[in-house]
Amino acid sequence: MTQAIASGVEVRNGLLGVAAGGVLTGLLTPLLPPLVDKINGTPGDFRIALVAIPFAILVFILVWRTAANPWWAALTAAIVTMIAFVCAVNAAIWIDGRAADADKALAGLAGGFTGVTIMALGICLLPSGPRDVVAWLPMLITGTIAGALLALDNALDLDLTSSLYPVWQASVAVALAMALRRVRLP
Repeated sequence: MTQAIASGVEVRNGLLGVAAGGVLTGLLTPLLPPLVDKINGTPGDFRIALVAIPFAILVFILVWRTAANPWWAALTAAIVTMIAFVCAVNAAIWIDGRAADADKALAGLAGGFTGVTIMALGICLLPSGPRDVVAWLPMLITGTIAGALLALDNALDLDLTSSLYPVWQASVAVALAMALRRVRLP
């Protein structure tokens, strides 16, 4: 019984650490565009992918340490995360251009859903990625709902700070860690 309680505490502390890592990467993410914009001669989507590096590093660590994946699988998950970020930004911009001003949350929902879905599809194909759809549902739900914070960022005219990135990255990182742990636990 004591071992089960200690195990639960370790899991909770581990998830709190993952959430803290997500908040940290979420705070760093909006600070990168001014730096990345100074790189001349690179296409726009490549620059957007570079902005995703902090969160991609967190995903790399999670996939490498949480599941029984080789380093190349963790690197693949990080690259998939950067691709998902580019697709999420493009989806949000596309919806934002077609929606009325009152529907800014819809662009965030579309971007959040797009990003988290591409991440889940890419990571589930890794050697020890969970293939069970139920394992990915918390990540899909939290990533989609947290994407609606884009409307708050737009309403507050946030540029170098954001409410979207810390919440989205922390919630998706925790849900990813939980999904990856489902593979190890019977």
